[in-house]
Amino acid sequence: MIFDKSKSGRRAYSLPSCDVPDATNKISEKYRRNEKVELPEVSENELQRHMVNLSAKNYHIDKNMYPLGSCTMKFNPKVNELTSRMAGFAQIHPLQVDEQVQGALEMMYELQHFLAEISGMKAVSLQPAAGAHGEFTGIMTIMKYHEKNDPTGKRKKILVPNSAHGTNPASAAMCGFKVVSVNSLDNGQVDIEDLKTKLDDEIAGMMLTNPNTVGIFETKIEEICRLVHEAGGLMYMDGANLNAIMGIARPGDMGFDVMHFNLHKTFSTPHGGGGPGSGPVGVNDKLKDFLPKPVITKNGSTYVLKCDCTESIGRMHGFWGNFGILVRAYTYIKQHGSKGLREISENAIINANYILNRLKDYYDAPYANEKIMHEAILSSHTLKKNHDVSTLDVAKRLMDYNFHPPTVYFPLIVHECLMVEPTESEAIENLDAFCDAMIQISNEAKTNPELVKNAPHTLATGRLDDAYAAKNINVCCFVDWD
Repeated sequence: MIFDKSKSGRRAYSLPSCDVPDATNKISEKYRRNEKVELPEVSENELQRHMVNLSAKNYHIDKNMYPLGSCTMKFNPKVNELTSRMAGFAQIHPLQVDEQVQGALEMMYELQHFLAEISGMKAVSLQPAAGAHGEFTGIMTIMKYHEKNDPTGKRKKILVPNSAHGTNPASAAMCGFKVVSVNSLDNGQVDIEDLKTKLDDEIAGMMLTNPNTVGIFETKIEEICRLVHEAGGLMYMDGANLNAIMGIARPGDMGFDVMHFNLHKTFSTPHGGGGPGSGPVGVNDKLKDFLPKPVITKNGSTYVLKCDCTESIGRMHGFWGNFGILVRAYTYIKQHGSKGLREISENAIINANYILNRLKDYYDAPYANEKIMHEAILSSHTLKKNHDVSTLDVAKRLMDYNFHPPTVYFPLIVHECLMVEPTESEAIENLDAFCDAMIQISNEAKTNPELVKNAPHTLATGRLDDAYAAKNINVCCFVDWD
């Protein structure tokens, strides 16, 4: 740790003399520090080396492939960072009046338009700060719609496929709805017959990801939307996998009423640690009046934040959303244009199918006969059964080959699941290196299973007890200053 390198008298900085009066005596005694701040004392080069060494031990998208299925850890273009740090964006304040931030409001207004056009929706709110926050916001609009249009108050159920992200049922439950699970067929798609048995006059809507969580496009999506609408419900699309259909198909055209966008996935903005992310919500004409306020509108050539939205569900974020993330997504869209966005989707699909076809003979591939989209579903079920090597073992061993593991044990409907998403960013050389490592691990599991079961062997730490860590969280560092 940096404290271990500390030596009294060393400094990594030099500050000028204070040129303002000491105002310490104006601070109440109870708020004043009575002891010296204990900070590490190191030279600048020692500090730099320490930070670089920590970075080298960490894994990040600039280091190598990050094939987290459904999380979509794609490359973050550096031009996004440049635009987000432009003075006109980085140095404005959210309390400035509209007249002083016209450039920022214009950018947000255009981004809303771009997202609406990409999705086939009529209106978009940029307020939600993450995908799950967008889900919550979207379900709130559905709830407000039924409160206005169904005086019986019976619509208290949300349908969710059994393959869905866990945030889907969680968001519905947080809004006070009862979650009803819908079964999936062997081909990974929604079981239409099971859906029919669960449609009644208490259905408020259905949450669905398309392409779905096993990476397959729901070919009967129009029928699903029709059935839910005929029952009086609304259709919510989880936009987690929008990066597979941009420029190819639009959720609004399929029949969805509301959806969220993961800007931190589909549109290349940083994705990490619960934020900063962004999960804008798009809606059709039925729901546009219920979007969070304020709404960014245009009066002539002037952009304004409209607050007198009487039917709005209210504010969903302090100030105007995660603005720096919005700038990055706007840059990404402007860089690529409509043709480029379609190529992104096409390349994501090609890469995922390439991986599936290279690995399907070495791992179980339950959907190998289906037309997969942006992610490949594999399983270590046979390795576990014949050699006692689990999916977790495979994931840990992959770290020895300098690859971040894919998403594991999700979706829940696939036993010993490995969910691999290469994104469009990876060249074929990287895909081959990843596949070669996965094939080697499959062979090791059969010839030397203990090697795989005890991995990783090359990291700063060995095999960690994940279950213990999750149940006994301790994020504090105690330093003995003596």
